[in-house]
Amino acid sequence: MELTYEKNGDYLIPNLIPDSEPEEPLTKYGLMRKNYLKEHRRGIYSGLLMEGRLKAHCLEIQRQAEERMDFLTEQMAKAEGVDEALKASDQMKWVAKMNSIRNSAEEIVLTELVYSL
Repeated sequence: MELTYEKNGDYLIPNLIPDSEPEEPLTKYGLMRKNYLKEHRRGIYSGLLMEGRLKAHCLEIQRQAEERMDFLTEQMAKAEGVDEALKASDQMKWVAKMNSIRNSAEEIVLTELVYSL
C-alpha cells in the first residue's frame, strides 16, 4: 500500500491508495478459501487484507485446488478402471463412478488446500 499525504490546513491527511489487485475472478475454491479465512482465521484474513494480498492468495489456492482436482480425478479414474470403454458400454455406471471419484477428490482438495493453514 502506497502512503502519501495531503496537506489540509495545518493537518496532513493520508491518501490511502490500495495496490492494484489481480483481474482474474475468484471461482469456487478461491471464494471458499476467502470465506474460510474470514470466518475461522480472522488474523490471517485481516493481515492479508491489510497487505493487499488477499485476492492473490485466494487465486493461488484456487489454481492449486483446480490442478489437484484434475490430477486426483484422473489418477482415481485410472485406478478404478473408469475409461471411455465403460462410458460407451454402461453410461449410468460410468456417471456413478465418476461422481464418486469427483466427490472423493474434492474432499481431499478441501482438506489439503482450502481448509488448511
